[in-house]
Amino acid sequence: MNIITNILKYLLILSIIFLFSDCIHTKSNNTLTIFHAGSLSKPFNEMKDAFEKKHPDAQILLEAAGSRECARKITELGKKCDIMASSDYTVIEDLLMPEFADWYINFSGNEMCIAFTEKSRLKNQIQANNWPDILLNDSVSYGRSNPDLDPCGYRTIMIFDLAEQFYHKPGLQEQLLKKNQKYIRPKEVDLLSLLESHAIDYIFIYRSVAVQHELNFLVLPDSLNLGNPSLEDFYQTSRVKISGKNPDDKIEKKGEAMVYAFTIPKNAPNKDMAAEFARFILQPNEGQKIMKDNGQAVFIDIKENFNDKIPENLKSDQ
Repeated sequence: MNIITNILKYLLILSIIFLFSDCIHTKSNNTLTIFHAGSLSKPFNEMKDAFEKKHPDAQILLEAAGSRECARKITELGKKCDIMASSDYTVIEDLLMPEFADWYINFSGNEMCIAFTEKSRLKNQIQANNWPDILLNDSVSYGRSNPDLDPCGYRTIMIFDLAEQFYHKPGLQEQLLKKNQKYIRPKEVDLLSLLESHAIDYIFIYRSVAVQHELNFLVLPDSLNLGNPSLEDFYQTSRVKISGKNPDDKIEKKGEAMVYAFTIPKNAPNKDMAAEFARFILQPNEGQKIMKDNGQAVFIDIKENFNDKIPENLKSDQ
């Protein structure tokens, strides 16, 4: 009798283990983890809701950070995600390829601006031709993001460099870099709370984020906003040194028009669903519409040498 009882207990334990394993497997197949740039928070939250409505069994987990920080989660912390979406395609090239990714798709653009509130000092005076003087005023404070963690951070420094040339003001970049260093934050959306609490007067941020948060913002000249591909030659006169793949390494970034990109890392746990979500991003009436509604330029660009590497379902609509 004791033998039969023990066998039954053993079978019961096995059935519980198999049931638990099946639950884990099901969860793995239906869960999608996405690391994305902070500036993609609103559009990707909307995509998440729309995709989960279309796929009721799906569960999408979003993690926002500076694009370079997103990449370092994968390369340095060993974290896995199914999609990594960056506000700069070169983050994928510089930090993920070839070890962790072997393709990416460009899917959106943006431009830089200076955002402020109704309580910002000298807000009635700031214009496209005098903003450096306003920001350097002793009564004014401004914030920017960390260039080693966030593309918005090194793009801000590029603006300082381009502005020095554009306005013919030698030393302007250095002056702007030295001021208000205590207001540097990991990613551009971290600056919003400082601005909205009136701890600072101005922030350098992407135009789409300013639009999404209904902020006042100064439109910068095309020669400075990094949003006009026809001005690429001038943008490339700007250079910024930032951290490389290893903390002690330095790489040089050159200015260029802003291009967002995403990839599915080589070690993505759920590549099939990742490919489905990626296709959703690229659909004109789905992800691309959401991006456009959130103030970002939309386009799709796949490098020819990636054609044999990207998932098949992403090729059909090109």
